[in-house]
Amino acid sequence: MYSGKCLCKEVVIAVHGEISDIIHCHCSLCRKNSGTAYATNGFVNSADFEIITGQESLSRFSFKPGRTRHFCQHCGSPIFSSNDDDIARIRVRLGIFDSDILARPLSHNFVDSKANWDDLDAELPRYSTFEPSRLK
Repeated sequence: MYSGKCLCKEVVIAVHGEISDIIHCHCSLCRKNSGTAYATNGFVNSADFEIITGQESLSRFSFKPGRTRHFCQHCGSPIFSSNDDDIARIRVRLGIFDSDILARPLSHNFVDSKANWDDLDAELPRYSTFEPSRLK
């Protein structure tokens, strides 16, 4: 099990399963949402995701139809993203977790959009879009 909480500790979550397909996303949307060079995201099965406390503290923002970012309305911490086209999974920002994550990132994605000051010093494969396993 993985557990985590937002910065102000109002929203507490648990994942009762695996975290998969972890990537560092450099797209402009993830950079703007996180305020950092990239966001590290992983997928979890929706059935394995639990909001322990703070459901009432969650706000949401739909940046595209059917794609919603859920965040703490008090501290602004991004908690997870949902996609109406993939309701079986949600995407979680790994920085929310207090538990050690067993899986490791697969790649840096959308590197053509990366911040000009980021030198991608990690030894991971690099792709212009999604990692090959997510291309359909």
